[in-house]
Amino acid sequence: MLGRILCVCVFLGVFSAGSPLSCKWMDHKFRQFSKTSLDLLDTMAHNSTNSTEDAEVKHTVSFPHELYSQADKAAAVDKLSFTVQVLNEMETLLNQNHSSASWEEKTVDSFLGVVSRQADGLHSCIRSHGHKKHNKKLHMSFKRLSHVLEQMGHSAEAWELIRKEIKTHLMRADLLITSLLTAN
Repeated sequence: MLGRILCVCVFLGVFSAGSPLSCKWMDHKFRQFSKTSLDLLDTMAHNSTNSTEDAEVKHTVSFPHELYSQADKAAAVDKLSFTVQVLNEMETLLNQNHSSASWEEKTVDSFLGVVSRQADGLHSCIRSHGHKKHNKKLHMSFKRLSHVLEQMGHSAEAWELIRKEIKTHLMRADLLITSLLTAN
C-alpha cells in the first residue's frame, strides 16, 4: 500500500513538472512582461507627434474574436502555443517600416524586445510538449493587418490603427495566460 502511494506521488510530481502550468517563467515573469508591453504601447501613443487620434480611419480590420474564443477553450499547451504565435506575429508586423508612425525608436525597440522575451519565455514552457502547428487563421489575420498597412502607405494613421489592434491582441493574450495562472 505504501509503495502504491509512493508511486502515485512520484507520478504526480513528474507529471506536474512537465505541465505548462508549472512553468516558473510563466508563474513569475509573465504578468511583469505583459504589463510592461502594454505600458510601452501606451507610451508609443502618447509620444506620437502626429494627430492620428481624430483622424478618420478609412480602413477597418476585423479582430479575430472567434480565434481567441477557440483558444480560450483549448488545452493549456495550446493556449500557450497560440499566445506565442500572437507575440511572434506582432513582432513581425512591427518590424516593417514604421518611420511614418513618429514613435520614438527607443520605445519601439523596447517594446519589440519585451514581446520577444515574452514569446521566448512562454515558448520555453511548451518546449517539452513538442512543436505545435501554427494557427493559419491567426497568421492570415496578421497578414490582413500588414495588407492594410500597405494599402494606407505605412502612414501614421495606419500605424495608429495597428497599434490599437496590437493592444487588443495583447490584452486578449494576457487573459488567456492569466486563465492558466488562476487555474493553477
